[in-house]
Amino acid sequence: MAAFAEGTPCWVDAQLPDLEAGKRFYGELFGWTFGEDPGAAYGHYTTAFKDGRRVAALAPKRDGRLPTTWGVYLATPDATALAARIEAAGGSMVMTPFPIGPFGVMALAADPGGAVFGLWQPGSHPGFELQNTPGSFCWAEVYTRHKEAVDAFYTSVFGYETRDIDAASEGDSEPIDFRVWSPKGSKAADDTAIGGRSVINDAFPAEMPSHFLVYFAVEDCDATALAATRLGGRVTEPPFDTPYGRIAALIDNQGAAFAVLAEPEPLDQGGKGE
Repeated sequence: MAAFAEGTPCWVDAQLPDLEAGKRFYGELFGWTFGEDPGAAYGHYTTAFKDGRRVAALAPKRDGRLPTTWGVYLATPDATALAARIEAAGGSMVMTPFPIGPFGVMALAADPGGAVFGLWQPGSHPGFELQNTPGSFCWAEVYTRHKEAVDAFYTSVFGYETRDIDAASEGDSEPIDFRVWSPKGSKAADDTAIGGRSVINDAFPAEMPSHFLVYFAVEDCDATALAATRLGGRVTEPPFDTPYGRIAALIDNQGAAFAVLAEPEPLDQGGKGE
């Protein structure tokens, strides 16, 4: 498997109060299985698989003061060098780089707006073995109240090629402020996009902090939202259509927020465009 370009999301995990309850929720929601892999458990860090391939991990939350959340890790060949660039660009290190056995080197950082993200320098664990298919990771975006500082930060640290979305041209009725990221050296386009930046505006709760939102691909957005509710989760934004597919924002049965995306069907297979 080809290495992930620096700054590309390469792994996600959830820190949960009840690991077994998390396994039941996501196992039924996405069809994940757990364990039976040399890197599947490291201090109760449990890898999730879809069709036998690594897609995510669940871990017990060791400190009740910490948020129950999904986190995203951005790939790097050198976590120590990247940590230095993060601090030089106005970010901060929440956890400096440290080795996780033979699997790789991990760190946690915060951007100038306070959104936390992980760094992952691969060892024997390269990251996702499956993505962009139902039951696996497909997208991540940062929500911030500090657009200018955050835009400058990610461009400086990762060299992202960027494209600002025009809400009107994308078919949205409400104005949005969204920047799409592509890896350094690529063309800023839909087929190279790896994440993005959104703005926390007055439509969001005043107490909402800056954060990353992780998306998982699903076959049926509406059915997944119903299933999440049945399993004890909540729907915070009901399914809605976008040019990129049908999206819903959800919270699991322990309070971790995430989103799901069902891509549009191809036009030659009876999609909505016919």
